[in-house]
Amino acid sequence: MSLIKFTRLVLLSMWIGAALFFGAVVAPSIFLVLRSFDLANYGEIAGSIVTRTLSVVNIAGFIIGLFLLLTFFASAGKSRVANWIQLAGILVIIAATGIGQWWIAARMRALRVAMVLPIDQVRPDDPHRLEFNTLHGYSVNALGLAMIAALITVVLISRRLRTLN
Repeated sequence: MSLIKFTRLVLLSMWIGAALFFGAVVAPSIFLVLRSFDLANYGEIAGSIVTRTLSVVNIAGFIIGLFLLLTFFASAGKSRVANWIQLAGILVIIAATGIGQWWIAARMRALRVAMVLPIDQVRPDDPHRLEFNTLHGYSVNALGLAMIAALITVVLISRRLRTLN
C-alpha cells in the first residue's frame, strides 16, 4: 500500500469524522448548554463558538481537498469512471468548504456586525436576520454536500487500496 494513498484515506476519513462530530454533537450541544444558563445573549455566544469551530472544519476540509487534488494522479486507478467520480468528489469538497468558509461564513459575520445588537435581540423579521438565517441554511447544506462527496471519495480510495493488496 502506497504511503500517499494511505495518507489520503486517513486524512479524509478523519475530516469526515470531525465534520460529522461538529454537526451532530458540537454545534447543537453548545446551543443547548448555553441556553440552559438562561443567558440573554446565549445565541450570540453559541454562534461565535460555532463559527470559530466551523472555520477549523472548513479550512481543514479545504486543505485536505487540495492535498487530495495534488496527489490525485499519483493514486488514480485503471477505472476511468471511478477516477472521474473521485476527482469530482475532491472538487466538490474544495468548492463546498471554500465557499462555506470564505463566502457564506464571511457574509454571516458581516451581517452579525451590521445587526449591531446581539442576534438574540434582533427581530425575527429584520432583513439582516432573515438573510442570516438563509445563509445559515446554505452553510449547513455546503458542509453536508462536502461530507457526502468526502464519503464517496473515501469509498473510491478504499476500493482502490483493496485492489492493490
